[in-house]
Amino acid sequence: MAPGLANCIPAPPRRAPSSREPALSSLNPAAVVPPAADAGTLPPLIELDRASVMRGQVKVLHGLSLRIAQGQHTALLGPNGCGKSTFIKLITRELYPLAHADGHVPVKVLGQNRWQVDRLRSQLGIVTGDLSSTLADMPGLTVEQAVLTGFFASYVLPAFREITQDMRERTRQTLAMTGALALHGRSYAELSAGETRRVLIARALVNRPHALLLDEPSTGLDLVARQQLVDTMQSLARQGITLVLVTHHVEEIIPEIERVVLLRDGRVLADGTRAELLCDAPLSAAFGGPISVVEQHGRLAAYAG
Repeated sequence: MAPGLANCIPAPPRRAPSSREPALSSLNPAAVVPPAADAGTLPPLIELDRASVMRGQVKVLHGLSLRIAQGQHTALLGPNGCGKSTFIKLITRELYPLAHADGHVPVKVLGQNRWQVDRLRSQLGIVTGDLSSTLADMPGLTVEQAVLTGFFASYVLPAFREITQDMRERTRQTLAMTGALALHGRSYAELSAGETRRVLIARALVNRPHALLLDEPSTGLDLVARQQLVDTMQSLARQGITLVLVTHHVEEIIPEIERVVLLRDGRVLADGTRAELLCDAPLSAAFGGPISVVEQHGRLAAYAG
């Protein structure tokens, strides 16, 4: 055990499914969630090999190396400015890493060194806050239409593409899976922050991805909406969808996520299990100040000071 980890608390026990979660057996989740594959025979979901990124004259990632296997639930945790957003933008190809002199590829997704995000959507769904604000600006967009746009990787429904009954049914299934079916006919622009998160996750799920990359999913959520989000993540993890959670909230890291990567100043500070890293000393080092972690009723919470 690493120094300073003696006070770490054990990983919380798995919680029984909440009564608020949808009855998945009635939704035929096999029609939405892809069959599980042997992670040992698959390329890594995400692989960074000494990836460095410049933004202007500032280096924001410093030779970051990280390998996330398919099927390995992982949380990337750290303070603002640690490199979390840059990591997301590498995957969405909004930013590009510095080239290696030896020609080695610094970033791969699903074994590919060149990829188009829209063509990955059947394997890796990406949920970001930027997408939410863009959809909210689309005039007259309903929740059903917002989810349907996921089939086309667009912000509006293409006039020249057919919307099939199967697409509409899958839309209803994924909304039910995320607890958002009641929002089906609502205007997307009128939703609360918590409601939009559930709709965006449903939008990513219509393509039956094997994994979801979630960027700060609880930002702006109240306590009830955050718990609903946690329930949704646990339900998806139990169905075999790999979760990669990028966050600075310990409370979001569900028990199913066993691997935690702590980031600080554009580098990996620590990479280990939740039991090793979700405790006082490692988190204090990552966030640059005293952090206390408490466990109550199987849930973790962190406090500064």
